[in-house]
Amino acid sequence: MKRALISVSDKTGIVEFAKQLVDLGYEILSTGGTKRILEENGLPVTGVDEVTGFPEILEGRVKTLHPFIHGGLLAKGNDPSHTKHLEEQGIQRIELVCVNLYPFQKTIEKPGVTPEEAIENIDIGGPAMLRASAKNHESVTVIVDSADYDEVISALRDSGEVPLETKRRLAAKVFRHTASYDALIAGYMTELAEEEQPERVTFTYELKQPLRYGENPHQKAAFYARPFGSKFSIAHAKQLHGKELSYNNIHDADAALQIVKEFEEPAAVAVKHMNPCGVGIGESAAAAFAKAYEADPTSIFGGIIAFNREVDADTANKLREIFLEIIIAPSFTEEALDILTAKKNIRLLTIDFHAEKVREKMLTSIEGGLLVQDQDEHTLAEAEVTVPTTRKPTDDEMTALKLAWKVVKHVKSNAIVVADQSMTLGVGAGQMNRVGAAKIALEQAGEKANGAVLASDAFFPMSDTVEEAACAGIKAIIQPGGSIRDEDSIQMADKHGIAMVFTGVRHFKH
Repeated sequence: MKRALISVSDKTGIVEFAKQLVDLGYEILSTGGTKRILEENGLPVTGVDEVTGFPEILEGRVKTLHPFIHGGLLAKGNDPSHTKHLEEQGIQRIELVCVNLYPFQKTIEKPGVTPEEAIENIDIGGPAMLRASAKNHESVTVIVDSADYDEVISALRDSGEVPLETKRRLAAKVFRHTASYDALIAGYMTELAEEEQPERVTFTYELKQPLRYGENPHQKAAFYARPFGSKFSIAHAKQLHGKELSYNNIHDADAALQIVKEFEEPAAVAVKHMNPCGVGIGESAAAAFAKAYEADPTSIFGGIIAFNREVDADTANKLREIFLEIIIAPSFTEEALDILTAKKNIRLLTIDFHAEKVREKMLTSIEGGLLVQDQDEHTLAEAEVTVPTTRKPTDDEMTALKLAWKVVKHVKSNAIVVADQSMTLGVGAGQMNRVGAAKIALEQAGEKANGAVLASDAFFPMSDTVEEAACAGIKAIIQPGGSIRDEDSIQMADKHGIAMVFTGVRHFKH
């Protein structure tokens, strides 16, 4: 009689699976809660302790770590010397293993979980059995996912054997599963030990959806989500309507969300190619969108819009007038949904703006490596603001400077943003020199630059940017300061009566 060892934390479908194995002539070995539930359902089960002749000890920490179990898992089916060793020791082979692990992830997701509780939910015997079986997959069918039960049963019914290619695929899944499990544990323990830059890092992600292609049609791509990552994210957005998200959609949607998060008042953010093309604030979502649209009615075409307030019918009527890829909001009224879903392809996403935001590391892949850094969560409220110029900004100018500073933080460097108190007027992004970015932003702002403010993500290496701003009528500037030629910029600002604010913090974004 062939043997199957079953020990699962997730008991979905396990009774029916075990019943079918019994019908196929398998002896079932099991432990603990799995053994109990199988017996309660009338299935014959042999306890692991009956096989090993050794009871569970240390509150169940040790039960399957025994040669009578692991010898049965690791013995090669086509090796006479292995067969001889089993016969000499009285060990019987185990041909099928169905195991999943203590719920470590669910445990550490719980609010207020203690280190003791988390550590107690680190499975030892389970991974050992899985890895042993997966290593010996030519002789052992190993299952870690209930989604694979039917395929295995079908193969056993059809031919009495699980094909090698299926065994190999199941073994690969096991090693991915145990690697992910260990990565979560390593991350938790590293955080518990307060290690900032360990000698090795391992991150794990779960497939959220395959994508049709990447940035371009000839590039393959998929979207993965981080287990217990921030719920206040595109990875946890709910899509209410429209086509499947693309690789570029997801990138742009994330960029739009990160900007709109900066605002407490009603705000609307329009994004194209990872850069904001228009940002507006107002008394309502509709008023904010009107400002964002006015900021750049050309670039917003085919763009992504993010709101931090519910989208109502008034706002939806404005939105439906233009071609948009995605609209993101905390919610949509029924009337707004009726209006917007009349457009077949537009994607409507909702995100819980009250969800807890997890402080995650930013990961950027490069060929042959990975860059890891903290997110740029610095705000103006944390900055040591100074005003080195003779003229100080007025209250209205300071309001505009704060808006521009929130936005320029999210613009690709070199970055310049021109704004007034309620909207962006011009955005210069990703230029190779700062004065070039300023010229683009000022040209876009046009006559509206007169009396407006300007923000720069990094210091001015020369006074030429200030001079360009002065010629356009800019009245106040916010920048980090810190250049060896700061005095040149200060003098140029004083010459033209411009108020300049230093934040002491730059916001490079590559």
